Amino acid sequence: MMQGVAGLHPRNRHQGSYDFTALVTAEPALKSFVTQNPHGQDTIPFANPEAVKLLNKALLAHHYAVRQWDIPAGFLCPPIPGRADYIHRLAALLYADCPSLQQAPVRLLDIGVGANCIYPIIAAVEYGWRVVGSDIDPVSVKNAQLIARSNPVLGQQIECRLQQRPQAIFSGIIAEGERYAVTSCNPPFHSSLAEAQQGTQRKLANLQKNQQQRGSKAATHSTPMAANAGKAALNFGGQKAELWCPGGEAAFLKNMAFESAQYAKQVLWFSSLISKNDNVRWMRKQLEKAGAVEAKVVEMAQGQKISRFIAWSFLNQAQRQQWCAQP
Repeated sequence: MMQGVAGLHPRNRHQGSYDFTALVTAEPALKSFVTQNPHGQDTIPFANPEAVKLLNKALLAHHYAVRQWDIPAGFLCPPIPGRADYIHRLAALLYADCPSLQQAPVRLLDIGVGANCIYPIIAAVEYGWRVVGSDIDPVSVKNAQLIARSNPVLGQQIECRLQQRPQAIFSGIIAEGERYAVTSCNPPFHSSLAEAQQGTQRKLANLQKNQQQRGSKAATHSTPMAANAGKAALNFGGQKAELWCPGGEAAFLKNMAFESAQYAKQVLWFSSLISKNDNVRWMRKQLEKAGAVEAKVVEMAQGQKISRFIAWSFLNQAQRQQWCAQP
């Protein structure tokens, strides 16, 4: 089943152009990077990683009341509007499948929480979900937990756990008796550091080419969608676990599919982003082999950028309704 929805989710707070006046009020340090493009619109130099990090700090402070947020040097600085869309569309899928969950506590497991803690932040603030974030990198876990504990708006809703076994995904994280309504994941895209570096260089070359062809307008990135494309192209930061793993995205997804079967009765819906469209059909086959009874692909369009996630369950509809009815 394929669902296609153009544009950002209606509940996404990042519609249209950035309000730099409000963002500078939320994060005054951003002001030094704000300039005007030839059309008189406020913008920032999206090729500058410090400017992008300050933009993220401002977005989190202004829209989510998260005022204590930072990431260590060299770690991934994510595009927040796109991250928010994944959570909103996961919520839409979950509530459509099991409406009673709108009045019940929901637990989310975020695989690969990263140092930035973005998915748990959005899930906790927008929906009041309780989130467990896992990562194989101790620095990421420590920093994400610091963010969760430093912001009153997040309360005690976020817990971060270290995955002790790099090859495992759910094992060692989901404890016996724990139940999660949904999982999220942004899997490593590349299969090696060299491939990740080559991908970054290709994106940089394409960005420069587009700027030359389209002139100054392409360089301004005055909307969230364009800004995200610039940030993705530049790969501002990213450790091994964030950018690559042996076998790349396909191998990671296959491992996730088969390992998820071991937790079929503890998780209502599993999900993961899929960067390569070619991997969608392949992932469906892996899920069939693993025993999943239902799989849904949700496309997300932000400007010209198309992304997608796949969600799957090992429970049929009647079993899912029974799952939701349990306290």
